[in-house]
Amino acid sequence: MRTFACVMFVALVVTACGKIGPLVYPEMLVPAAPSHVAVQQSGSSIKLSFMLPSKDRAGRNISNLAGVTILKRDAMAGQPLGCSACTDDFYLFRKLNLDLLPTGTQRNGSLVLLLDGDVQQGRSYSYIVSAFTRDDVSGAASLPIATVMVPPPLPPVLRVTSQPTEIDLEFDGLPPMEGALAGYNLYRAKKGEPFSYWPLNEAPLTAQHFSDEGMEREITYAYVARTVVRLSTGTLVESAPSNEVEGKLRDDE
Repeated sequence: MRTFACVMFVALVVTACGKIGPLVYPEMLVPAAPSHVAVQQSGSSIKLSFMLPSKDRAGRNISNLAGVTILKRDAMAGQPLGCSACTDDFYLFRKLNLDLLPTGTQRNGSLVLLLDGDVQQGRSYSYIVSAFTRDDVSGAASLPIATVMVPPPLPPVLRVTSQPTEIDLEFDGLPPMEGALAGYNLYRAKKGEPFSYWPLNEAPLTAQHFSDEGMEREITYAYVARTVVRLSTGTLVESAPSNEVEGKLRDDE
């Protein structure tokens, strides 16, 4: 009885002092898996995007994230992936340092997007993404995500008209050979700067014209557009970029 009372006293003291919390296993002290992992065919390349983790697997904030590792699988279209947890048929595709992203990779806050041009039509490509810390501790891996490369739709023809308060864009495209037209993605950059990998629009533009407003004066802007097609599987596929056009707010007459 005395032993039980002593044990209870020690437990109460430890709890009150707050020095010992719930037991956390070592495997939970690694970065959580990247989220919102997505792939999309864009012309003859694949866009791979994902959100960097901000917490470890135990739900605690992490501040020493250093980069991400990306595994890739290349297979004939229709070839089964096998078990979702197996990585034997994957190989190292990229190991990215977040402080020095290579060409073909862009970052917007926690969102990272890279282009994979080492792909071919008629093949299936799968990716697994995981983060690592400055101590080179690897985190949890995302589930594999895959897409099949198909013949892309034809790009549209893009026309531009400069107005005093806006820049008007007009899209002219042919009906797709496969799937249904979902609209157009519009990309903008200041002249001489690279285009963002993210389109200006949040969803494909369904109209054949678009007015870009809120622009800076005396700045020339460059634009390209891509046709977006929805396949019978529900997958969205982008075309190669259209012709590049330039616009600049016109002075009031």
